[in-house]
Amino acid sequence: MKKRIAERTDDQKLENSKPRQMRADGQRKMSSILDAAMKVFAKSGVDAPVREIAERAGVGLGTVYRHFPRRSDLILAVFRTQMDACADAAPNLASKYEPGEALARWMQRYMDFVATKRGLAAALHSGDPAYSALPGYFDKRLRPALETLLEAAVSAGVVRPGIEADDLLRAVATLCHGPHGEEPVYARRMVELLVDGLRYGASTRIDDSLKPDARRNRKAPAK
Repeated sequence: MKKRIAERTDDQKLENSKPRQMRADGQRKMSSILDAAMKVFAKSGVDAPVREIAERAGVGLGTVYRHFPRRSDLILAVFRTQMDACADAAPNLASKYEPGEALARWMQRYMDFVATKRGLAAALHSGDPAYSALPGYFDKRLRPALETLLEAAVSAGVVRPGIEADDLLRAVATLCHGPHGEEPVYARRMVELLVDGLRYGASTRIDDSLKPDARRNRKAPAK
């Protein structure tokens, strides 16, 4: 009798572990699909064949449609995933670097996000109601992320007060529209100049991390 109970308990443990394993496997597949979709969209546009995304992700076509029944579902998920990654980078950078350096690195990280957004622009401005909640989500995630870094830099005396986070977000988005074929390099250089301008009128000694020579010698921004 005890042996039978023990066998049943082992069976129950095995059954209970299956949903967790399936959820983990499903999450890995979804992450692979989103990563593949981001790269395919950046290269071929949002109208690229779903089969191309599935092949790049290493999953079947049915798996893609099971997670994302409509193309707009996939585009929306890619956009939100990139937005979340950009917002989450703010506290990570703040914990690793001085306020001026954290702000400068996040501005470059946001520039990378804007580049991804441009690849999805055609879909996002199509009028599809599926994307109507994105502006609100943008304000909820990215504006507070920048405000926190900006306030820390102002408190440290390395950036002048009175700068609005919304103005900086719009400025970076505008600066990303550079000469054809030079966008990434041009945008990175322009964002560096923008950050340099933020320190004009700062109340204390300029943070070394915000000086042009220091940024030219440092490694690429952490992602």
